[in-house]
Amino acid sequence: MLVWKSIRRTGAQLILINFTNLNSSHMKILVIGGTGLTGRLVTKKLANLGHQVIIGSPSHGVDLMTGEGLSQALENTEIVIDLSNSSSPEEENAIRFFQTAGKNLVKAELAANIRHHLVLSIVGTDDALEIGYLRAKKYQEDNIKNSGIPYTIIRSTQFYEHTDAIIAVQGRGDEVFVSKIDYQPIALEDVTDYIVQFALEEPKNGTVEIAGPTRANMDDFVAKYIEIAGKPIKVVSDEDSKYMHLVVPRSLLVPAEEYNAGKIHFEDWALSTLEN
Repeated sequence: MLVWKSIRRTGAQLILINFTNLNSSHMKILVIGGTGLTGRLVTKKLANLGHQVIIGSPSHGVDLMTGEGLSQALENTEIVIDLSNSSSPEEENAIRFFQTAGKNLVKAELAANIRHHLVLSIVGTDDALEIGYLRAKKYQEDNIKNSGIPYTIIRSTQFYEHTDAIIAVQGRGDEVFVSKIDYQPIALEDVTDYIVQFALEEPKNGTVEIAGPTRANMDDFVAKYIEIAGKPIKVVSDEDSKYMHLVVPRSLLVPAEEYNAGKIHFEDWALSTLEN
């Protein structure tokens, strides 16, 4: 049986999400990246609460890179939720995307007097700026911080749903090589609940962090997932402090201090996901 390490609780908060306490008035909300996995869930939850949701994506006539369709999408909009992402994590591509998209967004939002801009980012962004993608995400954060637009930045740990990608990228044959670095992933369902919650609250004008309810080594999570899935794969653990073949600080992928904990436990998620 997997034995999880205890989570440091000093200063930590467990915030249970109760939508009945949120702003109940119907608002117009633009979800940038609303066609992605996260965006589709956020859009559905906001619509179920009675809000008018506009999807910001090229397929819906909104192009962040050119600015096309932004002013129309922002007309009478109160909240912008930015879930946008570059087409690849490659450094030059990511930096170009977040710089160009960020400038176009800020210009259009200032003209539209947006009340609240929320952006989804990644824990540890400040601690590994030698990684090009994290440097690009840091630009995205700083761009909205310095814009004068009321904002909230949510830094999230990795998603449970990313486990298969770890196995695919770090696997070789019937083995997968996984570091013992600290890991505290979170279910996408919890992530989207927090996005909706914080978007409908007053802007924090700061950063909040979210993470799953359990902290352990990354190899423990992967081994548990493989065990539940019944995959004929052996986990080879190491102390290399690598993630997706990148050398990272041991605690890069967990919250630094205070955080908001998700409710769904990894084993419950894995059992439910693999049954379906």
